[in-house]
Amino acid sequence: MSLDLDAIKHYEPSSNLLAERVILITGAGEGIGRALSLACAAHGATVVLLDKAVKPLEAVYDEIEAAGGAQPAIYPMNLEGATAKDHADLAENLGREFGRLDGLVNNVGWIGARDPIKDYDIELWPRVLMVNLNAPFLMTRACLPLLERAADPAIVFSTHDIRDAGDGAYGVAKAGQEAMLSILASEHDAGCEHPIRVNGVDSNAVTTQEYSLARSDGAQTIPETVIGPYLYLLGPDAGRLSGLNLRL
Repeated sequence: MSLDLDAIKHYEPSSNLLAERVILITGAGEGIGRALSLACAAHGATVVLLDKAVKPLEAVYDEIEAAGGAQPAIYPMNLEGATAKDHADLAENLGREFGRLDGLVNNVGWIGARDPIKDYDIELWPRVLMVNLNAPFLMTRACLPLLERAADPAIVFSTHDIRDAGDGAYGVAKAGQEAMLSILASEHDAGCEHPIRVNGVDSNAVTTQEYSLARSDGAQTIPETVIGPYLYLLGPDAGRLSGLNLRL
């Protein structure tokens, strides 16, 4: 069956698409994470807001409550320095509070620097890999048991095909994310005991603060316009669609 990517891009979800679902979103304080958190809450989800700074999370929390959404949860966590135990503690807290996790969005991203590899700061390289590749692994691994308890669980990665000169550690990490996505989808396909839908969304250039620090190409796409595919992949309309990276 062929996919209508344009239809997914312009997906219009029902108002209760994510009702009764618990969805964890990393990088929820700004950009795509903020826009997606507001959208998930507007469509019925209880959203767990995770980012390194408390104030932006509190602002998103207040917006959700003001709009009448389900009370979200705030979980401040700096993924650059978070250990495996920190991730395990997060999963334990979520399990105690909610009993399961219906959706995980590995969205947080940090470009770090745009330098050629021969000049790339040796100490910065592992830090960028930690945020963009190791942290999504640790987060996913910690949350898999909670996802397996859900009736229709989904993982979505915010991917980025960015492999030009100067893209350095960020480009390498994002390439690794795509591999992780494919491997996870294979390990949790419809034939396994606990199937999990695993997909990615590559929104291309979006006008976020992080992107503007690294690029000067005049990107005009705002985060709110790329949320449809995320909602589709998190909700039941996606069925058993898995292993795909939707490039917008």
